Amino acid sequence: MKNLGLVRVGAAVPDLKVANTQYNTERIIRLIHDAEQQQAGFLLFPELAITGYTCGDLFYQEHLYHSQLAGLSRIVAETAKLRVVVILGCYLRIENSLYNCAVFIQSGEIKGIVPKLFLPSSREHCESRWFASGLELSHSRKSVCLFEREIPFGHLIFTDETAELSVGAEVCEDLWMPISSGSQLALNGAQIIFNPSASNDTVGKADYRRSLVTVESAKCRGGYVYTSSGVSESTTDVVFSGHSVIAENGVTLKESQRFTRESTVYYSEIDIQRIRFDRSQSPDFSQCASVFSKRDQIQTVRLERVRLVTADQRLYRHYGKNPFVPEKEDQINARCGEIFNLQSAGLAKRIQHSHSKKSVVGISGGLDSTLALLVTAQTHQLLGLPASDIVAITMPGFGTTGKTYNNALTIMRLLGADVREISIKDAVNQHFADIGHNASVHDVTYENSQARERTQILMDAANQEGGLVVGTGDLSEMALGWCTYNGDHMSMYGVNASVPKTLVRYVVKWVMEHKLSGPDADPAFSSDNALLKKTLQDILDTPISPELLPPDPNGDIAQKTEESVGPYILHDFFIYHTVRSGVAPEKLLFLAEQAFAGEYDQDFIKKWMNVFYRRFFAQQFKRSCVPDGPKVGSVSLSPRGDWRMPSDADSAIWLAACKEQ
Repeated sequence: MKNLGLVRVGAAVPDLKVANTQYNTERIIRLIHDAEQQQAGFLLFPELAITGYTCGDLFYQEHLYHSQLAGLSRIVAETAKLRVVVILGCYLRIENSLYNCAVFIQSGEIKGIVPKLFLPSSREHCESRWFASGLELSHSRKSVCLFEREIPFGHLIFTDETAELSVGAEVCEDLWMPISSGSQLALNGAQIIFNPSASNDTVGKADYRRSLVTVESAKCRGGYVYTSSGVSESTTDVVFSGHSVIAENGVTLKESQRFTRESTVYYSEIDIQRIRFDRSQSPDFSQCASVFSKRDQIQTVRLERVRLVTADQRLYRHYGKNPFVPEKEDQINARCGEIFNLQSAGLAKRIQHSHSKKSVVGISGGLDSTLALLVTAQTHQLLGLPASDIVAITMPGFGTTGKTYNNALTIMRLLGADVREISIKDAVNQHFADIGHNASVHDVTYENSQARERTQILMDAANQEGGLVVGTGDLSEMALGWCTYNGDHMSMYGVNASVPKTLVRYVVKWVMEHKLSGPDADPAFSSDNALLKKTLQDILDTPISPELLPPDPNGDIAQKTEESVGPYILHDFFIYHTVRSGVAPEKLLFLAEQAFAGEYDQDFIKKWMNVFYRRFFAQQFKRSCVPDGPKVGSVSLSPRGDWRMPSDADSAIWLAACKEQ
């Protein structure tokens, strides 16, 4: 199986009895076998999992200590024939002091021991009563003797070179520090940090913990697995909820249902390939490492080959069909509002800087030009410019249908623009005669001549008015090259340049629901917000089309873009994971199958993947000379910013990889 760069991790919250090491050991072993069945690569348990965190002065008891070691020995032996790597919290006596530690176990062997560095000892916490900080000991010795073996001890990174995987651990409070030990490990190459914790709950603390874990994963550009003791800890003075969080690069992948009373493991997959990609794209990460990594204090411990996810497995991790669009309604609204404001702010600056007297927009009645017009209307409001300074031109051609034509006129009039209608038919027919093209031959010349004629009209009208041509093309069209070179490809400022097709719909819908209706509606946005909203809904319901070929006998759109290039929801999925994460074809197919299971089969996905790679490479020459436009998200194809690709790069190995799948 090919390496997909995904490793399954588990965060366990075991049921326990305080100080009953035999009971707790049995529960831990059961969960380890569950993780093995689930083909996990790593399984994390809470802090002091064998005894329980709340033993208090019982930690001093010789009987408890040796019973814990007996439990640890059983757990180690139980993993002898298993592949899952276990990270377990326990305490050890070293040089007459007790140390709260995380123990790494693999294949019947303790691979390394990481001591807790910072001990909470205020308010309800008094760990320093029982345990010593591992700060000094980590510097003074590199190993400890346990079960008649010298075991690496201190600041450790555990590495599987075959899988290009490195991980580390910090214990509970260490994460709360201004500079965490996990950050140090990440700067030294650890892609995933594991944190066995025992964090009691108070009002609001779960939100704080979640934020802490998620932000740490973002700062470290890595994965973070956190799990804390559950409700079966002592409730003498505090309560624990069993809070587990698995995060990657600022995104929470999995979170536990708190206050569960049964033993539970929460699984997700961490993308170590993407972590490598993100770090390799960030020179500042390497620069930070060169200053703060303290490499001389870190030991490397070799792991046997860690189990990774294979292509025949279903994932616990959720990959959405539409990675550009959040799945929660409130997040969608916030995202779309921010995008609309970014687009408007970008255009406002360009209008001011260029001293443009007018904004010129070509309106087809389609989705992209509609959003561009809405952004332009908002921008004129921001700048205190009259809507009549928007020169909105509709240019009917051979493929224009009555529906799109009427919708174009309606939205232009309602927004108060200077409405102009210029048919391109006579000019294009004259052009065909000039170049000797048969108008009955509906080839690429037939289509592109119309697009270039429209652009010429817009540019010349802008010159007449001392204005600026607002571009309408979106990110998806630019990725696929689904635009006419020096036709709709060109403008003076492209407001939709980094908005993918699937997201354009949501931004238009946001305008309908927040600018035209609802408690925050702007009554001055148009002359009739209700009619504008109705018209925008009709535009949303219209098939995507460039309308460059004649309509069908019923006067309806005959040329439908998605029948030619494939579903935009698939292409936007391909764009996001290829550009944002550098995903290889075999992994892209795997992720698409996971996301679109039950909707598109493998053959269908492969067909359009092939089209995507072929067009993405072949059409780079268009992206190498695009107008300025605002970046609004994490993916952009601007040749001046996020995407510098040669126009003559060969797609052969990507297309070959598609065929191999």
